[in-house]
Amino acid sequence: MAKEQTVTAAQSQLDKFKETARDLECDEDEDAFKAKLRKIATAPKPAPEKPS
Repeated sequence: MAKEQTVTAAQSQLDKFKETARDLECDEDEDAFKAKLRKIATAPKPAPEKPS
């Protein structure tokens, strides 16, 4: 019986995750992910902090 409760809890957590992802308008498209990653990866590096 404990196993059934664990599966139900996992499904519930998965359902909550999927719902939140939809609410945040997450995109499952791999090309869109790569484009966003490329934008982040090519961002200029921050300037080093000056010692005070």
